Amino acid sequence: MKEKIDFSQPLVVLAPLAGYTDLPFRQVVKKFGADLTISEMISSNALVYKSEKTLKMVEKSPSEDPYFVQIAGNKPELIRDAVEILNDIDGIDGIDLNCGCPAPKVFNHGSGSNLLGDLKKLEEILSTVKKYNKKRYTTAKVRLGVNDKIPVEIGKVVEACGVDFVSVHGRTRAGKYKAPVDYDAIKAMKEAINIPVIANGDIKDYEKAKEVLKYTNANGVMIGRGAIGKPWVFYQLKHGIEDISNEKKKEIILEHYDAVIDFHGEHGAKMFRKLLHSYSKGYTGANEFRDIINRVADVKIMRDMIENFF
Repeated sequence: MKEKIDFSQPLVVLAPLAGYTDLPFRQVVKKFGADLTISEMISSNALVYKSEKTLKMVEKSPSEDPYFVQIAGNKPELIRDAVEILNDIDGIDGIDLNCGCPAPKVFNHGSGSNLLGDLKKLEEILSTVKKYNKKRYTTAKVRLGVNDKIPVEIGKVVEACGVDFVSVHGRTRAGKYKAPVDYDAIKAMKEAINIPVIANGDIKDYEKAKEVLKYTNANGVMIGRGAIGKPWVFYQLKHGIEDISNEKKKEIILEHYDAVIDFHGEHGAKMFRKLLHSYSKGYTGANEFRDIINRVADVKIMRDMIENFF
């Protein structure tokens, strides 16, 4: 069987990002160059209780291949049930365990980056995913620790659970999204274990992605916040190009808009406002443009405005 994920070239992955990496956005980055897309973080609780909203979040676009679903949780039996539900959904190629989310509501619940403070617990939860997962891949996304950096210890525990690869965000939980990313720690994890390591954290553009790959010797990069408002970074990495034309940017923005309307219906126009705030950064007249679109809810008018502005 031909592997869907090939590490002969660095893998370029879209990070799961709550509120952003929904189906339309993933479909767009997939089309323009991402090797792998991952769902927004799904609470194993919500999945087990069959929340409608959660099941919609798991849906994927036909073009997303390979596609992973990321789950969070801290109770082995809930994690097992969540994995079994995902096993019955076609089109999912892997299950990723979130061991990195710093958000207080996730952390205080014992999930996400909380697991990094109790490596026995991390091992128990991740081994549960591995044991019940019938999909081809099991992976984990981690940070460097809760308060102290222990990348090597974390890497070894994750590897011992039998995962296929690990993505590491180069900050501790305490570092949230502000502390400088420690690429040395990512490099240390990479050197200490034998499974592929994907580097994540502040990879904002083509240059930075190249630099991080070279410095850490990682097997790929995962880009999350750096792709909001600039999803063409995947296109640049895929094609090895530094400069991207405004025409290409406009094509990608319109493609994203159409995908959002397609998936979310008329309400999508309002949802797209926050994305246009990001897309318009650095353009002349961006402030006026934002003021106007904040009042537009009509799908067609909004599209015309995007056409004219970009």
